[in-house]
Amino acid sequence: MSIRFDGQVAIVTGAGRGLGRSHALGLAARGARVVIVDFTPPDGPSLSSSQRVVSEIEEAGGTAVAANVDVTDFASVQSLVDETIRRWGRVDIVVNNAGILRDKTFAKMELSDFRQVMEVHVMGSVHCAKAVWPVMREQAYGRILLTSSSSGLYGNFGQANYGTAKAAMLGLMNVLHLEGERYNIRVNMLLPTAATAMTEGLLTPLVKEQLDPASVTPAVLFLVSKEAPSRVMLCAGAGSFARTLIVETQGVHLPPDSRTPENIAAAFGRISDPAGAITMANAFEQTEKLAAPAIARSQPVGH
Repeated sequence: MSIRFDGQVAIVTGAGRGLGRSHALGLAARGARVVIVDFTPPDGPSLSSSQRVVSEIEEAGGTAVAANVDVTDFASVQSLVDETIRRWGRVDIVVNNAGILRDKTFAKMELSDFRQVMEVHVMGSVHCAKAVWPVMREQAYGRILLTSSSSGLYGNFGQANYGTAKAAMLGLMNVLHLEGERYNIRVNMLLPTAATAMTEGLLTPLVKEQLDPASVTPAVLFLVSKEAPSRVMLCAGAGSFARTLIVETQGVHLPPDSRTPENIAAAFGRISDPAGAITMANAFEQTEKLAAPAIARSQPVGH
């Protein structure tokens, strides 16, 4: 199976450098017309990083345009999508890659830094998804990729804001997957590891030399392809790829007269036993699982 994007239009945020640049180059190399979204403040350089990426793509024979957009401003994001539709008639792919770091321990972190990280990562992704959602529903096709992080799933010292924002991608993916399924909108989540401006000074030289952003991009191209799965968390870095799964143990049912914290403590080993753990399709499936033993116990014998 050859993965191509001929005739498709992709929007990539944070595409002026690092991972976003690599993803944009990868999409363009396989036929997509790409909108290179980055944000350069008014007092920034005259030649933005997004324009440089456009030049790279055009020199290689591809098609791209630059867009200087702050993803925390929904009106600007909506204007970007509207302009893309006027230019090319559709939007097939959105790669939400824009991000910032404001690392400090929670004790020392200013709430303004917490809010700013949430605005860029969470609301930036929400804004992009919201702006393209009607378009993708109308054309009965769409691929949305959210960028998460191991910091969100497993934690990382000094990143309460970043970890919270990246964990939020999970909830957004799960709901958009369910609501977009009937419209052939597939929503996935990337957990990349790469040496970029955001990780400068955080990696050892030995690790850094293995973490080329280009080694992550094949995962992106798969997750936004026509035959992509949906609701997948895919980890990628240094040429290694793994899937993260969330499972729930079978658990233990306690009868009414035994529902005490002491009995939970006594049964905690069995509650935590991973044997027979399962994944859930939606929240109500978990509700039904938890309620099933109680319902069975309440039924008359032989019923």
